[in-house]
Amino acid sequence: MSVNPEPSHETGSAGPEPDAVTGTATGTATDVVADAKAMRRAFGMFATGVTVVTVGGGGPHAMTANSFTSVSLDPPLVLVCVDRGAIMHGRLAAEGTFGVSVLAADQESLARHFSNRWRPLGAAQFDTVDWLPGPLTGAPLLAGTLARFECELWRAYDGGDHSIFIGRVLSMEQQDDRDGLLFFHGRFRRIIPDRSEVTA
Repeated sequence: MSVNPEPSHETGSAGPEPDAVTGTATGTATDVVADAKAMRRAFGMFATGVTVVTVGGGGPHAMTANSFTSVSLDPPLVLVCVDRGAIMHGRLAAEGTFGVSVLAADQESLARHFSNRWRPLGAAQFDTVDWLPGPLTGAPLLAGTLARFECELWRAYDGGDHSIFIGRVLSMEQQDDRDGLLFFHGRFRRIIPDRSEVTA
């Protein structure tokens, strides 16, 4: 599931659904599980971070995704789930390498840009954002993000209407001094400091 309604529903999972219905699903358990909108809402109750997944090469592309997670430290592995109908699905499989930029709380505009189905495609989608090519793969990595990873495709698995792409991390950079952008209940969110905190 994804934040990303890109052409053909580009999901790596993250992006508000404009016509999302709120409330509690009713009916039998089987009916509820068969209701895609109800299932999307239920999955959306799990808060996640937000990333932008990118590929370079002859047809650079990016998509906003919240279906990203670490898998292993040895070897260093991460995974991202991508809708089979998404542009990213074919590009990632063909390129064999990809980048992941973990967005900071103040980078919601980037999340929205790369989940906008009407944005330019190809290299033009990067014209209005600050990015740099990954030193090992050339995949576009977004500037000012909390962490950046370059990965090579390690395995791919059937995930129903998505594919589960596992990448071996080739390089990484990180910053520790800012909060991350969150996605919860169909909306982008920010971390609210604990009420017990006292600021001087």
